[in-house]
Amino acid sequence: MIETNNNETALNVLGTPLEPCCFAPLTGFYRDGSCHTGPEDVGRHLVCVLVTEEFLTFSKEVGNDLSTPNPDYEFVGLKPGDWWCLCVLRWKEAFLHGVAPQLRLESTHSSALSYVALDELKQYTYKEVK
Repeated sequence: MIETNNNETALNVLGTPLEPCCFAPLTGFYRDGSCHTGPEDVGRHLVCVLVTEEFLTFSKEVGNDLSTPNPDYEFVGLKPGDWWCLCVLRWKEAFLHGVAPQLRLESTHSSALSYVALDELKQYTYKEVK
């Protein structure tokens, strides 16, 4: 289980223990593979998303280039198909513009519900194609 900063078990938006989002690329505000948060995370990197080209283009157009590496922040740059802990307000903005990426509810921190409704998140739940 993933711990929050104060040693309490972090929960996801479904009320169960928060599951990891991605280890390659290494994601999360704390670069530990999970979307848990703490007081230092002013961007609220809470939503575990599957990055798409459409979303990357949108994000760059609104001033947040997520595809260009930034070593100062241990950021490798994203490409379509990567899983990433996204700032909840960026996800909400993309949602309002019709370009929100799919997400994993089990890996999205419960704090996201302070910014976006569970029903909205559920509309974008990733479903693996078999």
